[in-house]
This record gives sequence, structure tokens and C-alpha cells, in this order.
Amino acid sequence: MHDIIDTAVAAGSFKTLAAALTATNLIDTLKGPGPFTVFAPTDEAFAKLPAGTVESLLKDIPTLTGILTYHVVAGKVMAADVMTMDGQSAKTVNGAELAIGTQGGVKLNGKSTVTQTDIECTNGVIHVIDAVLIPQ
Repeated sequence: MHDIIDTAVAAGSFKTLAAALTATNLIDTLKGPGPFTVFAPTDEAFAKLPAGTVESLLKDIPTLTGILTYHVVAGKVMAADVMTMDGQSAKTVNGAELAIGTQGGVKLNGKSTVTQTDIECTNGVIHVIDAVLIPQ
């Protein structure tokens, strides 16, 4: 078992996320002891953003950092825990709330669907999502 970063890199479908984490110097944080719960958008999720968005964000580190930390919740929250949170919210590392819905699958902010759950890591857990979450 590896930490969150090494697990995500080994999966091969999080290259954009890894590049963004590197640009914002969040790699060391997510290699730290945690535990963390990361809602990880795939490369396909980043590709759904309007053209030029990722490139613009890589030049706007404060905004990118806010977006990335919006995908992280302190603690290890497994799928079984999330399923008991319908209609509730979770506080993210950036301080903003993430709305959770569990009707017809787990949805975050009513827009992003969790497509794979409970990828356990030495310092937390990854849940794969199909859209990038933007703080509101």
C-alpha cells in the first residue's frame, strides 16, 4: 500500500491532478501522515473543463490551490460513511463546504459523481470523481 500521491500516480489516470498538485506544492502535504480523504478528478474530468481552463489555472496558483484543497477532507471517510451523509455537507481543507447527495449514487455539489470508492492508502483514502469541483 502506498500514500495518496504514489497511489494516484500509479493509477495512470490522474496526470493532470498530479501536475496541478506539483504546481501548487501540495505533493508534500498529501504525502504527509494525514489521514486525508481525496475526491480525485480523473484526466477525463479535467478535460471536461472549458478549453484553456487548466492552462490558466496552472498560471494562477492561489486559485488552483483553492480548487485542489476543495477536493480534500481531513480524516479517512470511507464510502460506507459517505452513504450516511445524504443531504449533509463536509468541510474541505480549503474551509468551504461540499454538499453530499446519495440518491442514485454519490454526488458532490449535485454535479460530480463518485465513480470509484475506497482506494485505501497509507495516509487516507481516494474516491474517484468524474468532474472537477469548483468552490462556490
